[in-house]
Amino acid sequence: MNPISAFDYHVPTHTLFGSGCLNRLHEQELPGRRALVVISKGRSTRANGYLDRTLRELELAGVSCEIFDRVEPNPLKDTVMAGAAAARAAGAEFIVALGGGSVMDAAKGMAMMATNSGDLWDYVLFGTGGRKPVAVKPLPLVAITTTAGTGSETDGGGVITNPETQEKTAIFDGVRLFPCLAVVDPELMTSVPPAFTAYQGFDALFHSTEGYISSRANLMSDVVALAAIENVGRYLAATVADGGNLPARERVAFGNWLSGLQMVVGTCTSEHSLEHALSAYHQELPHGAGLIMISKAYYTHFIKAGCCPERFVRMAQALGMSEAKEPMDFITALAALQNACGVGNLRMSDYGIRPEEFPAMARNAMDCMGFLFGADPAPLSEADCIAIYQASYA
Repeated sequence: MNPISAFDYHVPTHTLFGSGCLNRLHEQELPGRRALVVISKGRSTRANGYLDRTLRELELAGVSCEIFDRVEPNPLKDTVMAGAAAARAAGAEFIVALGGGSVMDAAKGMAMMATNSGDLWDYVLFGTGGRKPVAVKPLPLVAITTTAGTGSETDGGGVITNPETQEKTAIFDGVRLFPCLAVVDPELMTSVPPAFTAYQGFDALFHSTEGYISSRANLMSDVVALAAIENVGRYLAATVADGGNLPARERVAFGNWLSGLQMVVGTCTSEHSLEHALSAYHQELPHGAGLIMISKAYYTHFIKAGCCPERFVRMAQALGMSEAKEPMDFITALAALQNACGVGNLRMSDYGIRPEEFPAMARNAMDCMGFLFGADPAPLSEADCIAIYQASYA
């Protein structure tokens, strides 16, 4: 398999990266003087002082703020619409997303719906979405990430759940939903608990492992994906073991940022579609945990199909198995990393997932996130999807 030589590179986001860089927020050129600050409905952003630090930086920059603190771990459509209404009521000129991928994804939807009429689902391009073009430019977005998982600070899309239709799918605007500024400060990630550090790290890892075996892999995405796999794969276990290990946190954060870039110059594959169906039906399932559950069966399917064997070997080497020679060495290296991070034995049944749901979930994945199936290294049928779920079940 040879990568495609052509690629489309457009990443307009100004990124501040490094420990302590939040302290430089007030020095940046910000897109207005009134902001809606979006955080999760949990307590960690406040308890760890990140909200106060951000508000202080914005005050130094001459920005007045209102706070919206209702975002769920898998953000819901109605929450996005409520945040958009809050932005309009506050006269916000831009939105600050302070949190993980869910907060950044939700904030992108809020930015879009603060300036456009109707319902968010009118503009969704997949499933039951209305497929309307975004007529009015969304509000600018500043993304301050407190996790290393989704790479949403780097890209122009987000994932939102509609519980009424049991759909979890993407919103996109290839230019206008990119954050204008991203702050990637690993100091803000040191308080993430070990299990969630692992879930988020594997999400970042899979953005790039998927991209590397994708049929749309190209010269640029290959460079970015391998660097991301190496940085996440070789430093994640140390970060899980010691959340205060800033050198390791920086490497994982860098790998996550690169994986977001990989999704811009390359793409994910249907592994993400299959997981989004799991958490669309089971809102409490962390996205990264769902990806971990299905990962070994997912990649084994393509290895057994004879897809890009040399790429699986190269990914095993990137994970640290220098002696890798066979495609299944990637599964061995992946399982070893999951065990080292304490997430090798996650069980679907612990989240109430039942095998009888798998046919509906497979159809959901293909309907709501079908665009990613086109990037797979070989076609997946509905029966293949069900088989991957079944092989992953415990």
